[in-house]
Amino acid sequence: MSNASDSSISTPSLKISEIFFSLQGEASRSGLPTVFIRLAGCPLRCRWCDTEYAFTGGAWTTAAEILAAVRVYPTRHVCVTGGEPLAQADCLTLLAMLADAGYEVCLETSGALPIHAVDARVARIVDLKAPSSGEAAKNHWDNLAQITARDEVKIIIADREDYEWASVILREKLAALASPIWFSPAYNRQDARELAEWILADGLPVRLQIQLHKALWGNMRGR
Repeated sequence: MSNASDSSISTPSLKISEIFFSLQGEASRSGLPTVFIRLAGCPLRCRWCDTEYAFTGGAWTTAAEILAAVRVYPTRHVCVTGGEPLAQADCLTLLAMLADAGYEVCLETSGALPIHAVDARVARIVDLKAPSSGEAAKNHWDNLAQITARDEVKIIIADREDYEWASVILREKLAALASPIWFSPAYNRQDARELAEWILADGLPVRLQIQLHKALWGNMRGR
């Protein structure tokens, strides 16, 4: 680990909460062995956040050191997550470096910050914030114009109000997107079967997501 104030650093540095190897638990890459790079810091404070430990702390690490840590694991799949990874400007450089190194890279972002500068080789998983999060006003709606078939959109549903909100957003803002749209029950807040019944009753063209890593390990750090 390196100190960001060290003048000898020649590569970008990021504040890292953790780097770990696990199964991807969300979206279309669910089940794939993946290296997760969790960046520290987030400008949002979602009420149901399951990674509050990433809000603070972390260790300054050069991009070269991060790449070296990733190479230890037997996979070509890497997920950059947070916190909110795009809150650190050097995240963009890290994403490009990972793609340059031949990795299949995805970015998990809150949707509150612009995604237009993310390397085109990176799949962007954009998490729109529903009312129960307390942060719905921070959704950066201009991001939707950047979404391609390579990207994905996720909405975490914690109650019926969230579901009704998401249904309106689906109809008014997401219907023309070529990307998968996921509705995900908030962990320990929204019953997955009930959400499935709502989706079926309304015939919504979305995919139900149940977080695989939590089904396997619960809300365990590093998984």
